[in-house]
Amino acid sequence: MIEILQKKIDTKTKPLGALGRLEELALKIGTIQNTLEPKLVNPTILVFAGDHGLTEEGVSLYPREVTFQMVMNFLNGGAAINVFCRQHDIRLKVVDAGVDHDFADHPGLIHAKIGRGTQNIMNRPAMSADECNKAIETGRSLTEKEYDQGCNIIGFGEMGIGNTSSASLIMHSLTRIPIRDCVGKGTGHDEEGLKKKIGILEALAKKHKPSDAIDILATYGGFEIAMMCGSMLAAREKGMILLIDGFIATSAFLVAIEIDPKIMDNSIFCHISDEKGHRSMLQHIGADALLDMGMRLGEGTGAAIAYPLIKSSINFLNEMASFQEAGVTDKD
Repeated sequence: MIEILQKKIDTKTKPLGALGRLEELALKIGTIQNTLEPKLVNPTILVFAGDHGLTEEGVSLYPREVTFQMVMNFLNGGAAINVFCRQHDIRLKVVDAGVDHDFADHPGLIHAKIGRGTQNIMNRPAMSADECNKAIETGRSLTEKEYDQGCNIIGFGEMGIGNTSSASLIMHSLTRIPIRDCVGKGTGHDEEGLKKKIGILEALAKKHKPSDAIDILATYGGFEIAMMCGSMLAAREKGMILLIDGFIATSAFLVAIEIDPKIMDNSIFCHISDEKGHRSMLQHIGADALLDMGMRLGEGTGAAIAYPLIKSSINFLNEMASFQEAGVTDKD
């Protein structure tokens, strides 16, 4: 199939390789779907939200309650991810993976709370093994439901005050990159705040000695990161296209790729986050992101703004004339 797809791409009315990364995307998606006429059906972004006990140590400028307040903003349609999903006709669903708040029912909200935030990692692992496994399995089931409803391309976003700290610790544990090179300003620390954050995370990296990828996830991760990891794994198993967002989403992916290395085959890395460490994360797994826009918002916004490019790659493959169809003389 790869050879046939490449020939279809090469015989479009253009010089070889003239559409650059769009040609690479078309080849990748056609290969994932094993067809010469790939389709993007019911594109969906799941935004996983959860609170973190580590915020008690002052790793974030923003208080814990901002997590639930931002979830309400998502549900009211006022966040950046809402704007971009509306613009590009992407379905958006918000998942309460572990927010310290009781939400009323809402058509855009999925109730999947594992707990009211993780434990303070300074005192004990963020999650028990059972909680971590439950979060992973819940994430799997959520993706399976989307697949059953016809979705074949799914993006992953997150919201959780303190989750850049969890992502940095996961990154350090799985890549062995020094903590100071994994930790960024998050919600906007000044240099003093960043120094304090690095010190806290270095102490935590020395305190805990998790044994494998799942143990690392349970020790450091949030409920939203664990649930996102499970969701990614299920998407790969169902043959879906995965749209990987920024720093937090890629930390979940680092765990997922330890479990299923073939997940790379189905994944498109949408942008390079301006959060320190993300570029090194991508280099570690050999990923080449589509966009470098200086963004570091999270929420799945990178996936949403990359989607039109991905759609363009499908459209040129399916709709652009070949030299023969157009009656245009090829170079040969």
